[in-house]
Amino acid sequence: MGYAYGLLAAAIAAEVAGTTAMKYSEGFTRLWPSIGTAVGYLIAFTLLAQTLKTLSVGTAYAIWAGVGTAAVALIGILFLGESSSLVKITGVALIVAGVVVLNVGGAH
Repeated sequence: MGYAYGLLAAAIAAEVAGTTAMKYSEGFTRLWPSIGTAVGYLIAFTLLAQTLKTLSVGTAYAIWAGVGTAAVALIGILFLGESSSLVKITGVALIVAGVVVLNVGGAH
């Protein structure tokens, strides 16, 4: 089971990298960021599919989507000059809390 979570972490990292590259692709008009986006998503979906061999789809997808969304939002704020507010930070915290609740609830 630990191996599956490692694959899921790598899938999340690849998805976050692909999404970040998409920001720099300027609507897929720049070659290398566009290739980075495609490769990131190809790796992300391949690794996510592998995790589904052992993890339930609800758990795996909740973690993948929630952590990926929170990470991209924080990257936007910290590195891409996007605005930050208490509401935005609260939203990210609620996403993370929701993933935790889904996982705790699924363990019983």
